[in-house]
Amino acid sequence: MATIKDIANKLGISVSTVSKGLNGASDISEALRQTVLDTAVEIGYTTKKMKKEEHKKLCVFIENMDYETNNQFGYEIILGFKQAAYRDKWDITVLPINPTFQMQEKYDTYMLKNGYRGGFLLGFSLQDNWMGQLNSTTIPTVLFDNYIRKNPNVAYVGTDSFEGIDIAMEHLISLGHKNIAFLNGSPNSMVSEQRMQAYLDSLASHNLPFNEKLTAYGYYVAESAKYHIPSFLAQGATAILCGNDLIASGVIMECSMHGFRVPEDISVIGFDDLPISAHLDPPLTTIRQNRAELGKCGYFALNGLINHVSISRTMLHAQYIERASTAPAKEYKKTV
Repeated sequence: MATIKDIANKLGISVSTVSKGLNGASDISEALRQTVLDTAVEIGYTTKKMKKEEHKKLCVFIENMDYETNNQFGYEIILGFKQAAYRDKWDITVLPINPTFQMQEKYDTYMLKNGYRGGFLLGFSLQDNWMGQLNSTTIPTVLFDNYIRKNPNVAYVGTDSFEGIDIAMEHLISLGHKNIAFLNGSPNSMVSEQRMQAYLDSLASHNLPFNEKLTAYGYYVAESAKYHIPSFLAQGATAILCGNDLIASGVIMECSMHGFRVPEDISVIGFDDLPISAHLDPPLTTIRQNRAELGKCGYFALNGLINHVSISRTMLHAQYIERASTAPAKEYKKTV
């Protein structure tokens, strides 16, 4: 097991200087402190605080995801994670961050200097600075809806998007829909790419043609709808599959503004089953992700990694929730 002396020997500095770097002393330069931390990570050094049973700290990093109230997507994920972790007496920090923070702090050294044994990352995109660093991290880390290949210290948790999208498509096709549009979520997102591929696979498996004009990437917000719904309607869409429920809420509103009734004229189906879904007009048919269970799985995977179980992927089944926003397809009559 690596020691402070090993760090000192590698850098050619004194043990006391290494100790200052590890403990954030003010009388060494920031550059040297960072070098000490980087070297500690490189050789696998663990601080005494991290080794102590009574000092068990995990950090949930969150970006581009709302989580503070129970109607927001991240709320139940974090709640489930905390519920599972608290049983094992872990202290949990929830830390919202942004790209600037990631540029200023290296992931491994931030974890080391703050005594965190592992991290759970929510809402990160493929382009985030830390994603590249996770290819070689030695810190046990779990990603929600993102995956790092060939690093035994990093695991993935999520809901099976291929299963969920296919369930939604099968439901719409069973109602006679053939012109099914797909308004996806954000580009540069692994889960968005998966859901687009799932949509394409489902079209192919049901012998339905692909129309590029019936697909679009937006963002996981209701406002995305206004940029794409007019063209979907002009293309004769009889149903719109949405990347999440927030998008679906915007789609319902936008269809109404263009004189299309949901579900009489056009069907709409979402993904996630957020609390708002049951209260939309009409209540939204959707695909449920059990977010509390996702949070618990995030902790179980992270705890496994901490205990040297090299977990790769943990994936939950999607669940179909039928409400009132879908109906049998009717003959399309152009009114836009």
